Amino acid sequence: MHHVPFYQDTTFFVAVAFVLFFVFFGKKLFAAMASSLDDRAQKIKDQIEEATRLREEAQELLASYEKKQHEALKEAANIVKAAKDEAERLSVEAAEQLDASLKRAERLAKDRIAQAEVQAIAEVRTLAINIAMEATQRVLEQDVSATKADALIDTAIKNMEGKLH
Repeated sequence: MHHVPFYQDTTFFVAVAFVLFFVFFGKKLFAAMASSLDDRAQKIKDQIEEATRLREEAQELLASYEKKQHEALKEAANIVKAAKDEAERLSVEAAEQLDASLKRAERLAKDRIAQAEVQAIAEVRTLAINIAMEATQRVLEQDVSATKADALIDTAIKNMEGKLH
């Protein structure tokens, strides 16, 4: 085997061609790879920013719903309190109306009793007068003579003149 100088060896030319290939095309290949990686990194960064923005929006929305829920609970509590107050007010009002109604009924009953009492007294008085008149008539018919009766009638007429208008 004979020894060939290294610059004439085909392996040397393949190695030089390989190095030249990477020198000439390596920058373009590296630039293309870097650009591809940069694009991918930018996409990832954009996705992270989008995810962060969505997360913040979700947190704001959650806070908004929690605030609305809290306000709704407060409003519900106020409605329940107002309903209880209204029920209590209506209960007091109903009790007052019942009390007033009972007092009116009692007053009407007392008025009716008083009217019945007055009517009963008037009936008793009328009955007593009728009995007295009948008794007087009997006494006069039995005990008083016609002359004495005429004198009593004349006296009664004289007494009436001063009492009548």
